[in-house]
Amino acid sequence: MGVSVEVIVVGGGPAGLSAALNLARARRRVLVVDGNRPRHAATLQAHGFLSRDGVPPAELRRLGREEVSGYDDADVVFAQVDSVTVDADGFRVRGTGVRGAADVDAVAATVVIATGVAETMPALPSLRAFYGTQLHSCLECDGFEKAGEPLALIGETADLAERALLLTQWTDDLIVFTNGVAPVGDDEERALARLGVGVERRPIEDVVGEKGAMTGVRLADGTVVPRAGGFVRPVWTPALSFADALDLDRDTDGYLVTDAHGRTSLPGVYAAGETTAPGPQQLIVAAGSGAVVAAAVNRDLIGIALNDDAVL
Repeated sequence: MGVSVEVIVVGGGPAGLSAALNLARARRRVLVVDGNRPRHAATLQAHGFLSRDGVPPAELRRLGREEVSGYDDADVVFAQVDSVTVDADGFRVRGTGVRGAADVDAVAATVVIATGVAETMPALPSLRAFYGTQLHSCLECDGFEKAGEPLALIGETADLAERALLLTQWTDDLIVFTNGVAPVGDDEERALARLGVGVERRPIEDVVGEKGAMTGVRLADGTVVPRAGGFVRPVWTPALSFADALDLDRDTDGYLVTDAHGRTSLPGVYAAGETTAPGPQQLIVAAGSGAVVAAAVNRDLIGIALNDDAVL
């Protein structure tokens, strides 16, 4: 049997690190297992995080790890969690070490899941070359920096028109590209047209650019629509395969169902950040979620320690 702690946090993003920091300050023995595969790895700057506006996401995570590790009873290790299972002492977490780190085998009375989501982009060959620089996925995070530019909104989901309406806060030159897939209705198209937003329904061949800068969207028929940048709507999927052995309630999109404090349907398992509905949010929202969950975990552990029937 491996190391034994009070709380294992699976995921080393803002939600997981915030939960761990607050638990460490509550003098809980905490282990953070970080797979170090953030979905925002290509993003150069994160915005909207009070006191850290414009910070590189990787730097935010590094600072968070340092702060958590600065507490005697808290550790952060790099490992990809393979499984979380019910154990006689609570839960057992096994993981494969990354970046040269050792494998993980640990048990805890409580597990906090904060692994976020995986994202699947529209299948455009050159999209990743511009993602994080000219193309982004978070309107609230990056809309301000794109203000006034001729923008594209590329996606294949039913909420594309809604996202386009939000983008009109920052630009009056916007074209929605449905790639021949997204179901933009006639009423939605008319509403967008009243705001000067065009809808391009033809399939896309690729995103094009010169010298590392995006210059347009090339359609399957060869037409190139000039655009200086824009936003893409990925399909997000909660990264939870490691927890398949746990009986956790999920919603129709696969997100973990929790109460207002992050408690899942399985006592002792909590969820913070993007693994819970409504899904992807800003980094500062994820960090706040981690703090809320940490408070619930600490109170629940005190309740268990005092009286098995206690409700605090």
